[in-house]
Amino acid sequence: MTAAPPRGRFITLEGGEGAGKSVQARRLEARLREAGLDVARTREPGGSPHAEALREAILSGFARPLGPEAEALLFAAARIDHVDAMIAPALASGRWVVCDRFADSTRAYQGAAGNLPTDFILRLEAVAVGDVRPDLTLILDLPPEAGLKRAGLRRAGAGADRYEAEGIAFHRILRRAFLDIAAAEPGRCAVIDALASEDAVEAAIWAEVAARLDPARAAGASS
Repeated sequence: MTAAPPRGRFITLEGGEGAGKSVQARRLEARLREAGLDVARTREPGGSPHAEALREAILSGFARPLGPEAEALLFAAARIDHVDAMIAPALASGRWVVCDRFADSTRAYQGAAGNLPTDFILRLEAVAVGDVRPDLTLILDLPPEAGLKRAGLRRAGAGADRYEAEGIAFHRILRRAFLDIAAAEPGRCAVIDALASEDAVEAAIWAEVAARLDPARAAGASS
């Protein structure tokens, strides 16, 4: 009987608008591949066909009039499909997964900024993710003013999405929420200074990944 491959590692990138999560997710994927690992890069909301359809509804602002509870439920529905269809099978096959946002974003956006009770958010999270929890969460931190400026430049004239359009007070709450998550779970989370250059942020991320997850050793064990 052929032994099952060792479970892959699950890395998430979190932070406010304009923190550079998507850029750094791509860079991290490339570094992990260079180390000899099989990597799947994905995002939330989205990452699987049904979840991508829900992404359009969420980010368009369609659900906003329904309130944060409804938005949290939509995120949970998308996350259930994403975990079941993509993340869990990839990890079980030995692939490493790099995800641009995951459950911590719901804790910050709908929980802290949306004023939903913590127990509601955590019960919903337990249903959506089960035992599929990140091995490492990289929280890209920067002042919200800087992040929103970057997000505006990135849009190049296109309209702001559902969350970029919120006021600065909302984004300050988000920043505090992500930092509080990192402080509460230091074994899982690492805070990265996202005001630094893209190369410096990439180096800081790689230092955390190498120290905590030892990708070189994992690549050797799977070869």
